[in-house]
Amino acid sequence: MEIAHPNATIPPLRVGIVGCGKISSNHLAAFEKIENTIVVGVCDVDIARARGVAATWNVDHAVDSVQALLELGLDIVSVCTPHPTHEEVVIVAAAAGVNVLCEKPIAVDLASAQRMVQACEEAGVKLGVLFQRRFWPAAQQLRAAIDDGTLGTPVMGQVSVLLHREPEYYSADAWRGTWANDGGGVLMTQAIHYIDLLQWYLGDIAEVYGTINTYKHGEHIEVEDSAAAVLKFTNGAIATLNASTAANPALGVQIKITGSTGATAELSEFPEGSDGRITIMAVGNTVTSSPAHPQGSEANVDLASINAALVEHHRAQIEQFAQAVGEDLEPAVSGQDATNALRILLAIYASSRTGEPVRFAAVSGQGPVPSDAVISSVLSPTQASC
Repeated sequence: MEIAHPNATIPPLRVGIVGCGKISSNHLAAFEKIENTIVVGVCDVDIARARGVAATWNVDHAVDSVQALLELGLDIVSVCTPHPTHEEVVIVAAAAGVNVLCEKPIAVDLASAQRMVQACEEAGVKLGVLFQRRFWPAAQQLRAAIDDGTLGTPVMGQVSVLLHREPEYYSADAWRGTWANDGGGVLMTQAIHYIDLLQWYLGDIAEVYGTINTYKHGEHIEVEDSAAAVLKFTNGAIATLNASTAANPALGVQIKITGSTGATAELSEFPEGSDGRITIMAVGNTVTSSPAHPQGSEANVDLASINAALVEHHRAQIEQFAQAVGEDLEPAVSGQDATNALRILLAIYASSRTGEPVRFAAVSGQGPVPSDAVISSVLSPTQASC
């Protein structure tokens, strides 16, 4: 039997990209900077677009089907297609024994997300979902402030996602702003990043009460441009969420977590796409861990600039996923983590429709635990079919 030399070079992980839209450039740029990975092919239903991306990034193969991409012999597939198409790609890749890194949201309905998680578990492959803002150094510092006891037990949270989009943002792609092809509005496309952070900090969700509306973009989209919610967690913590793409561009994003020690940590993002900044306010003193936001900055940044500013955080998460594949570790953001974030935002849609809270679990032992089916049972026919 031939024995490999201990210093033998490990073959690089072979990567394929499915979907050659705007966000694919972040994946391509990230993999280009990660040692021991190589993108061997890209795939898009528009073969001309796939060939253009392949030429730009010096990728050898451009194909127009997932099956053709898988035939290149892959270790990892990155899924960068529109939201409702994620499941089909993930299921096929899992069946072929290929690990999957999927853009957020994992899906647009819970049943789809759960099928994806199950398929990957049964196939024994990794499933990771892109929530690159977890990889802000400031976001990691806030998590550490919980783990090391600085905040104590998190008891309250506030999330404010006040962003600005012009009509051209929605008209740039035919699928944007529709229930069938986008799955939702500000909650599904923008706020889900911060919902993920909130549940990462506060834990499992128990109850959601929320409402949605469209104030500015009604002529251009059928989904919400604004939402508000009150969230209860199984550990007894409570939080509020406000989100909009109809706000003044100078407002940005703030996440505040208050703990049982009385300390509060604030994580903020301004302008959109910039690195998160953290301030920890302990009882009796204030510790600022990163620079203050620029004053008077114009935050009406176009999507390409926002995506470009996030490349390094994509790289950090994608590098961790590649390590997880190579060393048989858990992805930093799993398919189940992404399903938990999806559950929260879908519950806001369901609550908005009925005017009633959606309950998932007991708070400190109170009451029964209802099924996830409660969400789909109260969504509108259009939403439920997404």
